[in-house]
Amino acid sequence: MSTEPTFSFATTAEDVATTFRDEIKGKNVLVTGTSLNGIGFETARVIAKYANLVIITGYNSERLKLSEEAIKKEIPEANIYPLVLDLSSFASVRKAAAEINTQPEPLHVLINNAASLWVDFKLTEDGLETQLATDHFGPFLFTKLLAPKLLASGTPTYTPRVVNVSSVAQAHGAVDFDTLATPNQAKYSKRGAYLQAKSANVLTAIELSKRSKGKINAYSLHPGMIFTNAFQNEEAIAIWQSRGALGPDKKPNPASAHPWKTIPQGAATTVAAAFDPRLSSQAGAYLDDSTVANHLIAPYNSDPVNAEKLWNITEKIIGETFTF
Repeated sequence: MSTEPTFSFATTAEDVATTFRDEIKGKNVLVTGTSLNGIGFETARVIAKYANLVIITGYNSERLKLSEEAIKKEIPEANIYPLVLDLSSFASVRKAAAEINTQPEPLHVLINNAASLWVDFKLTEDGLETQLATDHFGPFLFTKLLAPKLLASGTPTYTPRVVNVSSVAQAHGAVDFDTLATPNQAKYSKRGAYLQAKSANVLTAIELSKRSKGKINAYSLHPGMIFTNAFQNEEAIAIWQSRGALGPDKKPNPASAHPWKTIPQGAATTVAAAFDPRLSSQAGAYLDDSTVANHLIAPYNSDPVNAEKLWNITEKIIGETFTF
C-alpha cells in the first residue's frame, strides 16, 4: 500500500527531490540566485539530477560559472544553462528574459529565490530602492516576461508553477504603498525594507494565482532560519543577537527559540513548492517545513485588497501588464 509522503523540519531538498523525481523528470526549471553555499544552489543541484533542463542565474558571471561547474562535476549528465541576471536592473531583467524567450523549450517552473538582504539605502538605475527592486519588482517583471514560456508548458494534466521564496518575516511586515514608486530615505530601514519585500512575495503569489485563473499556480514559502551571508551584516547580527538567535561569537545559537536549518534543509520547502502534486489544488498557498502553512500568513498578507493594490501599483512601476 502506498502512503502519502510526510515532511518535517529535518527534511532535506534531496529527500523531497527523490520523493518527487517522477514529477521533476522532463521539466525545465529556472532558479534565480544560485551562488555556491546558498539555498538556490542546493535547489538547482537536487533538481538537476532529474530535470530535463535547469537554468541557473546570478549577477556575477564568474560565480555563476562556479555553480555550473560544481553541479556538472557531481552530475555530468545534468543539462545546465547559466544566465546572467541582475534583478535590481530592469534592463538586465529584460535582456535575460529575452535570451530565455529565444530558446525553443517551454518553462515548467520559475523559482524566484534570489534576494538582496539588509542593504544600505540606495536607488537603482530605475529609481527604486535596491532591496525592494531586487526582491519584488525585478522578480515580478521577470515573471511577467517569462509568462508566455510558462503558459506554453501547460497541458490538461499539468499547470506551470511560480515559487516565491519569502520568509517568516512576512508576518511582521506590511508594504508601504506610498514609498514604492518614490523611496523615502528618511523612512528607510534595512529591516523594514526586508519585511516589506517578504510581504510582497506572499501577496504576489496569491494574486498571480488568482489572476491566472488556473493557468499558473504560484506559491510562497518560508525556507527556515539558515546561516547565510545575510547574517554577516553588523546590523542584522545585532538584531539576531538581541533575539537570542546568534550568540556572542556571531554564530548560530543552538538554544535559539528559532531553530536553525542547514542549507539542504532550507532548500527542501522550495523543491516541495515546485513539485509536490498535492499542491495543485492549493494555488497561492504558503509553505513551511515543506507543507502548507496558510495559518502562518499575516492577515495583512492574505488580504485580497492588499494583493490587488500591490499588483496594480507594481504593474504601473514596471510599465508592463500581465496577460494570460
